[in-house]
Amino acid sequence: MELSVERVDVWAATIEDKPGGLATVLSALRTAGADLQFIVARRTSETPGKGVVFVAPLQGDAVIRAATQVGFSVTPSVHSVRVMGLDQMGIIGQLAQMLADGAINLRGVSAAVLGSQFIAYFAVDSADDADKAIDLLQRA
Repeated sequence: MELSVERVDVWAATIEDKPGGLATVLSALRTAGADLQFIVARRTSETPGKGVVFVAPLQGDAVIRAATQVGFSVTPSVHSVRVMGLDQMGIIGQLAQMLADGAINLRGVSAAVLGSQFIAYFAVDSADDADKAIDLLQRA
C-alpha cells in the first residue's frame, strides 16, 4: 500500500472553556496565515474552566509568532506521526497492529476519511518511537 508518512510537530495551547475560547486562538492563527490540517480541542477535567487545543502544522515566522502570543507551544510530550493514503476498510486497525507488532505503544490516535483518502495522526511516547513508527509504516 502506498502511504505518505511523516513526523509532525503538534502545538498546544490552553483555552478558556467558554463560548469563543477556541475561536479566539484560531482567529489569531488564521489572521497570521496559518493553514491548519489538524485541530483537536477539549475540556480539561484537571483544570475546571479551561480547555486545551492541539494543532498542526504551524509554519513560518509570522504564524509561529502569532501562535506563541496566544499561548501555543510545541508539545514536548506528544510525538506525532501523520499517515495519509487511500482509504480501505480496516486501514487504521491494520496500521495500529503494525505498530503494536513493532512494540510501539500509542498514546492517542485521530483519524478521518474524506472521499477516498484517509488521514491519521498516531501519537507515541518518544521521538525514538516516532522514528521507529515512521520506519515501520513506510514499509507497509
